[in-house]
Formats: sequence, structure tokens, C-alpha cells
Amino acid sequence: MSMTNTPQAATLDDAPEISRTLARAFADDPMMEWFFPGGASREPDLVRYFTTIFTRQYGRHGVCERTASAAAFWVAPEGQEKTVPDAETVAELEEILGDRAPLFRDAVAAAAEQGPKEPHWYLAVVGADPAARGQGHGAALLRSGLAQADAAGLPVYLESSKPDNLPFYEHFGFTVLGEVALPGGGPVLWVMRREPRAV
Repeated sequence: MSMTNTPQAATLDDAPEISRTLARAFADDPMMEWFFPGGASREPDLVRYFTTIFTRQYGRHGVCERTASAAAFWVAPEGQEKTVPDAETVAELEEILGDRAPLFRDAVAAAAEQGPKEPHWYLAVVGADPAARGQGHGAALLRSGLAQADAAGLPVYLESSKPDNLPFYEHFGFTVLGEVALPGGGPVLWVMRREPRAV
């Protein structure tokens, strides 16, 4: 594994680079395309979105790691209440989303209903710059976070709206628990779970 795809802790100072990387990573994600219609012109909005959730939520209360071309935001059980957006964060996201904000609120609520009640780690975001796909960046970040969850003896949950990603997650031991059709004609979310593994 090269140094460029070795996970390291992400700091708030990394926000500009991480946000640009994730904006490129999620450019073709069905849920992001639904929240941010407008083709290529939506990249600045995606950058603002990822900057907001990283600097106000996950970067403060989550476990965030990066490589040279990818980033992942995880939430351990002790951070889950703190990563719920406060009123200022909600207002900022609504400004970025514009008239799509009600759809976003409904989608977040629908996904939250599927959330596990047991203690768990949550993979909120993982993405690699398309220019670096196939170089092991996403896999390295996934292994790092899963190792931390395994060390705690806890399962991991995630949601994905991109069917092409399901085999990637299944390779790491995730299974599909169910599908959620997002309200308002949105895309399908697949809810996935991975059992903890002995370390």
C-alpha cells in the first residue's frame, strides 16, 4: 500500500481539500443528483454541502479519516447524539439546498427511521476522487474504520443509494437489511449492516 492511500486523521484544516474530493466522488451519486439537480454546475453546491457537514458535524464529533484522494466520516456510539445537526447547521444546509431542502428533510427522516437501536458504528460518508478509483483509497479507509468498530465489538451500519457500490460493501462483510424508497419520488436507499469480527 502506498503512502498516498494510507489513512490518517482528518482535521478541520483539511476541509477545503476533503470537500472538493467528496464533491467529485459523489457527482454521480443518485441521492446527491436528486438533492442537487443541475449537472456539472452543482459541484460548488456539493463542495459547500460537504464542507458544512464536515466542519459542523462529523469533523467535530465523528471519526474522520482521509487519504490523498478519499475521505470517510464515521460515527461511534458516543458521538451519535452530537452529530445530529443543530439549528444553525440545518439553516446552512437549507440555504445550500434551496427549494430541495424539504426533500432533504424528508429523506433524512425516512433514513433515520431505519436506523438501528443497538449500539453501533455508523459510516456516514466514504468517497474517493474518480481519478483515483481502483487505487485502494476507499478500501483502505473502510478497513481502518471497520477495525475500530471490531475492536469495540460493535456492528456497523450504512446507507447507499448507488447500487454499483453494494458489491464493494458486501466484499467487506456488509449485508443488505432492506430498501427505503425516499419520499417525494427520490432514489432507493439500501440499508446495510456488518457484524463485528473478532480481533
